[in-house]
Amino acid sequence: MIDSSDRQILIQHRIVRVRQALEAGDPVPLEELLMIRDLQGQMVPRKPAAGRTPREAAVLILLYPQDDDLWFPLTVRSPHLPQHRGEVSLPGGSVDPEDADLVATALRETHEELGIDPAQIEVIGTMSSFYIPASNFQLTPVVGVTTEAPEIVPNPYEIDSVLHVPLRLLLSGETIIEEEWTLHGMRLIVPFFAIEGYKVWGATALLLSELAARLRRLG
Repeated sequence: MIDSSDRQILIQHRIVRVRQALEAGDPVPLEELLMIRDLQGQMVPRKPAAGRTPREAAVLILLYPQDDDLWFPLTVRSPHLPQHRGEVSLPGGSVDPEDADLVATALRETHEELGIDPAQIEVIGTMSSFYIPASNFQLTPVVGVTTEAPEIVPNPYEIDSVLHVPLRLLLSGETIIEEEWTLHGMRLIVPFFAIEGYKVWGATALLLSELAARLRRLG
């Protein structure tokens, strides 16, 4: 076993690695991401239709220390919501007029969904913005850290439950599965993370796979 001081050093080292991964300027090749493909292996385009203006949105990958690893929460959306009901996602949502920027959006939405005070969170970077056709969002992932595991109080209207996931689970690749699904009348190959009996797919899988790919680059 490692003592508390060694554990703190290890956690700080892991946070430094995440910072370095986010600061690396080169984009992650699309083939390293969990992107939906057609049956010929071609990636499904992610761009708005002509004349359709996307809405800006942001999500938060919130890393916190537990044991000797960094963990992050995923939310299982309420079955009563109008969109993406029952799906697993990162806390976040669309920009409100009072938001100063996309970071403010991610922090506000995390507070609304999980009850975490934004003052507890240190933002350490962002990743690539992606278009989400189903919701017409241009989605920006924000990455933040807390010094200890936050107290989470889920909003019962929006959140059915919360999954707590160790970062090492993304890096191992052991939970990645692909299946053929029918989406919008098309047969597609859908990659996902299998986590605690849930299929984490779509935009959430895409963003998490980018973070994992950036960390793997560091060796």
